[in-house]
This record gives sequence, structure tokens and C-alpha cells, in this order.
Amino acid sequence: MQYRSLGQSGLKVSVVGLGSWLTFGNQLGAGDSDRLVHAAFAAGVNLFDTADVYKDGEGERALGRAIRALPRHKLVLATKCFFPMSDDPNDRGLSRKHVHESLRASLQRLGTDYVDLYQCHRYDPETPLLETAMAMDDLIRRGLALYWGTSQWPAERIAEVVALCDARGLRRPIANQPLYNLFERGIEQDVLPTSARCGLGQLVYSPLAQGVLTGKYQPGVAPPAGTRAADERANQFVGRYLTDERVRKAQRLVQLAQAHGLTATQVALAFCLRANAVSSVLVGARDEAQLAGSLAAVGVALASPVLAALQQEFTA
Repeated sequence: MQYRSLGQSGLKVSVVGLGSWLTFGNQLGAGDSDRLVHAAFAAGVNLFDTADVYKDGEGERALGRAIRALPRHKLVLATKCFFPMSDDPNDRGLSRKHVHESLRASLQRLGTDYVDLYQCHRYDPETPLLETAMAMDDLIRRGLALYWGTSQWPAERIAEVVALCDARGLRRPIANQPLYNLFERGIEQDVLPTSARCGLGQLVYSPLAQGVLTGKYQPGVAPPAGTRAADERANQFVGRYLTDERVRKAQRLVQLAQAHGLTATQVALAFCLRANAVSSVLVGARDEAQLAGSLAAVGVALASPVLAALQQEFTA
């Protein structure tokens, strides 16, 4: 395993982290989640990411059960808040009330006294940014979170909150969690350079485009049984990647990877990790075989011809 600093902090995270969106508490049973987490940890993965909203808290509960037998000090545990958890008007957003109450509920579900990274799952236009920044700073001072970060925030809001924290003597965010893969490269224009300037590392999610970039889907063919696209519990987000054009591009990625002795998964993940601005890619997995396929990307450096071919095929 390889590790990178998360932004301008001293926190080291594995370049491949295990995410729990759509899998823990949903597609996977308790035993499957436990085995997957333990296999990841044995392989050197230390970053485990979740959120309160994943399956209405079940994602956190499943992760909490899975890490119970692991040494807590060797884990980098990350969760998030923002989305509604009930019909209560205060049980959503990034107000001080919701941020504090959400973290306490997350800690209970996770079975831990603190999280290493607490992330604002989206930007909240209804809450003053200073209120959110002060709430995060307070959680860190109380030891309930060690660091804080953002997720899917636009570049201008990242710059704004860092400037605000500096002016007020508050702890800055150290991370941003954006959508990033060969199909979705929008962060390259503004978010990556702004984050680098402001000291935030990127924990990118969906680096395999919901599995489409592995090449498992064929144009005009029904999704294979056992895949995410064939699972009604988890396929509500994969449709954007299942267009004929994108599936054909994924097949060409397979051919390009094979020509260089690699898998499409290795190439897709190594592309995201090609710059140190990306601290880790967050992968999902149904089983240990899928996890091993993603871990095989660790240490892969793409040669110039491969990068040139990717730039031509997957334009920003």
C-alpha cells in the first residue's frame, strides 16, 4: 500500500480507500461487510469513508460493526452530514445544531468516540458559512473530530471558507470529496487548482464511474446478473454512465489497458491518482475479488502513450 498526506495536514491516508455508499447496510450483509473491511485493512487500507445518509444510518452501523475488532488508532474514519435524516426542519443542512447533533448520532452508530474526518456533504446556501466553520472548529476543539472537510463544494466556496477560517483563527478544512473519473473531469478546471492553493486534498468518489469503467458492461446488452446496474437497490445512479457512447468508451479503455498489460480498473484508478492533488480514490466493492482488482492499481504509473490516449478518448 502507498500513503499520501491529506492536503496540507500531517494525516496520511491510503491511496485507495474503502467507501460504503450503496453497499454497506444495503447490498452487503453484515458478514460480507465485516470480511470486506478486514480484507481491506489487511491489505494496508486505512481510510474508511461513510455518511449518515447512507441507507438512513445503516451504512454507518455496518461500518461500525466491521471495525469493532480492528485497532482504532490505525484507522482513518470519515463520515459526513448535510442531507435530511428525518422530516424535522432542523435535521438537515449545516447549521450548528444539525452539525453537532449529526456527529453525535454518527458516533453512536459507528461505535467510536471520535471520527478522524468530518465532512460537509454539500454546501448549504441556507446557513451562514461562518456558522458552519465555527461548528466544525468547535467539534475539533472538543475532540469529537480531528479534522474537517467538504464534499462536492464548488471552488469559490472552498476559497471562501478557507479565507474565513484564516481571518477568524478557525481550523481550516483539509479535504474535499468530489466526483471524479475519466467521464467526469469537471474538477480539473477550478476545484483542483483552488484546493491545491488552499491546502485541501481530494478524496475522489466514483473513480470507476459506478463500475462502468471496469468494462463489465457491453453496448446493447442487458447488465450481467450480480452487477450494480442489474440490482434495483443500487442502480439509481449508474444510468448516467450506461449510454452507448460511454459503454463503448469503456470497452476501448479495456483494449488500451490490455495492450499495456493492465486492467481497465488499474488504468482508471491510476489516472485519478496521477497527480498528488488526489490523496485517495474511494472505491466500492461487493466482494474481496472486486476489492483486490482495485488494490492492484496501487503503484501503477501510466506511461506517456497511455496518458495521451486517455486524453484523446476522454476529453475534459
